[in-house]
Amino acid sequence: MSWLQLLVLVHVLSAIIGIGPTYFGHVLMRRNQTVAEYRSALQITKYLDFFPKIGGSIAVLSGLWLFFAGSYGTFTQLWLLGSLILFVLIQIIVLGFITPAMGKLRQWLLIPANERLQRFPAEQQHTVNRINNLFYAASTLGVILFIFMIMKP
Repeated sequence: MSWLQLLVLVHVLSAIIGIGPTYFGHVLMRRNQTVAEYRSALQITKYLDFFPKIGGSIAVLSGLWLFFAGSYGTFTQLWLLGSLILFVLIQIIVLGFITPAMGKLRQWLLIPANERLQRFPAEQQHTVNRINNLFYAASTLGVILFIFMIMKP
């Protein structure tokens, strides 16, 4: 295996590992769960947040390294520039919107009086619904990103 093939392997694995946890968000933050189920889901997502940060960073760096080391043509090609833009959009959605909303939800769950509730009040349920919709947006962009990577010329 050449160093370029190894770099491709690292790039593909880090992309899968980096974006993969985003697809679990739909299962973990599904609508109409009990407060206890959301508490467990938020604990799991806290651990899953590690993978996009590391895997995503490695994917970008290895992708740029592949571009400069290989013969992929100009940087302005739709699949290449589009992939980078999609990745940045996914990061903005996850780090800029989902993570803060989940942090706000975690803070609400830490209030002792809220531990006894079975269901979320309307405001918290609205936050969960927003998080779920954002996970769908990030997942859709992730699928398009993988399509770009697979269908490249």
